[in-house]
Amino acid sequence: MQASPLAADAVAGVTDPVLRAIVADHWEYLMRWIPTWATTLGDHRYDDRLARRDAAAIAEADAEHDALLARSCALDPTHLDDTDAVTYKLLRARLEAEHGLARCKFHEWVIDSSGGSVLGELSYLVESHTVTGEGDARNLVARMRQGAQIVDDTRDNLARGLADGRVSSVEKVLRVVQQLDTELAKPAAEWAMATPKWAATYPALHAELVETVSSQIAPAISRLRDFLRRELIKQARQDNEGLCALPDGDTCYRASILAHVGLALEPRALHELGLSEIARTDRELATLGARALGTRDLAETIAHLRSDRALYFATREELLGAAQNALDRAKAAIPRFFSVLPKVDCVMREIPDYEAPYSTIAYYRQPHYDGTKPGEYFINTLDPPSWPRFELEALTWHESIPGHHLQIALAQELGALPAFRKLDGSTAFVEGWALYTEWLAEEMGLYSSDLDRLGRVSYDAWRASRLVVDTGIHALGWTRAQAEAFMREHTALTPTNIANEVDRYIGWPGQALAYKVGQLEIARLRAHAERELGTRFDLKAFHAVVLGAGAVTLPVLADRVNAWISR
Repeated sequence: MQASPLAADAVAGVTDPVLRAIVADHWEYLMRWIPTWATTLGDHRYDDRLARRDAAAIAEADAEHDALLARSCALDPTHLDDTDAVTYKLLRARLEAEHGLARCKFHEWVIDSSGGSVLGELSYLVESHTVTGEGDARNLVARMRQGAQIVDDTRDNLARGLADGRVSSVEKVLRVVQQLDTELAKPAAEWAMATPKWAATYPALHAELVETVSSQIAPAISRLRDFLRRELIKQARQDNEGLCALPDGDTCYRASILAHVGLALEPRALHELGLSEIARTDRELATLGARALGTRDLAETIAHLRSDRALYFATREELLGAAQNALDRAKAAIPRFFSVLPKVDCVMREIPDYEAPYSTIAYYRQPHYDGTKPGEYFINTLDPPSWPRFELEALTWHESIPGHHLQIALAQELGALPAFRKLDGSTAFVEGWALYTEWLAEEMGLYSSDLDRLGRVSYDAWRASRLVVDTGIHALGWTRAQAEAFMREHTALTPTNIANEVDRYIGWPGQALAYKVGQLEIARLRAHAERELGTRFDLKAFHAVVLGAGAVTLPVLADRVNAWISR
């Protein structure tokens, strides 16, 4: 087989020959089993393939994965140098966490109406698959010809889960059915996956693409919709939508916590941490509300933030303008607080129409490693009057700069580190950093007013509430209604946003826990460094240490900061 153009990047900085071989084989495993990701990284060996997801392929991938884990466990790390030792810790922790998650069999029961849906996946593929010549377009069409099989495999996997007692909730099924109904009501030739930007440049290939979508993918989407509506929904869960209602639910949730947080924390302890943080944000919201709005207590502050329509955007243009302005101001401010800045840009974009009704209000997509696509800060412009002005600034800092884009783009541009460390990593680090920057933006002078600071505190309450709600749903048996009621009482998020967020936590167990745990650890490490170093503390240097090794696990981050303090 032709060598990967990223083969050298895959093992960069790894000196031990045994570890180097494991890291190289792990990278090849990722490229073969996630070929669309390989394309975005500039590895074009599999540009005509989609990842297989039938039962036999999943079993094959799991076996290959576990063989890599066995090899990593057999390696004696005591002789490794410092850089190799960290690479070994991160790779083994990742493989062990993924092995634990495999027991959850998410592919057999999780369905989604946001960007993770099969409809969203195929639609975004047409955009993310960069076309610079006819060969690229031809490969994309070849990929899309596999789309119907991917949809049918998704349906078969859900049927298998149903037979084994694993099934999603009624609400999740209804949301997906509604999304698919909406798409099927349109001519297939008008679907996002059938309207690439290069259509006029390669009309013959565009015709093939439209034919593929119309005659193969659309019927498969219809079959999936019918299965969900006629069969799956009859046995979907009505009240308890958490993992605790599924076979091996407790084991699966603990595996999810380990995978996302990087620490084997107890669900009850995380729940109590969330309640403690909520008590703090309740006080801060009431205090800021009195100052900015003249309100008397927490309930009145939240009610005012939700009901005063002057605090909400009026038009799409106004929303986009405010978001762009916030992004531009952040770009101008970061040189004062960071010694190293990313080379690749971050641009603002709108969430696609097919996804917007079911998506969160914003998210970030990382740059393509080969430089063909910048980092993207996506904004949901479907309903501007539902968008609070006071939340926009904190959200922008989190999703773009100095949050996700700064951290992820800098990681991609690190020197002699293996590619998996530059291009992937711990959820607690990635989301903890982004949440830390919402607070850092205050120090950077980015917030425009006390009203915008209210948005920051409300967002902090939102992330604290995730600890309560995620554990409540998946470990304590909370209903969707209980979770939504708790967030309405303690955050200023709109009811629509709360409903979408709770739906996300139900479908992505444990991921929402990583934000607050990561933020608190980064803040703790900074406070520790400030105490130890006193006047010698340098904020730029601290940020360089935190961001200088990729998205490491929280224990590895603590080791790095403590070593820097000692030096």
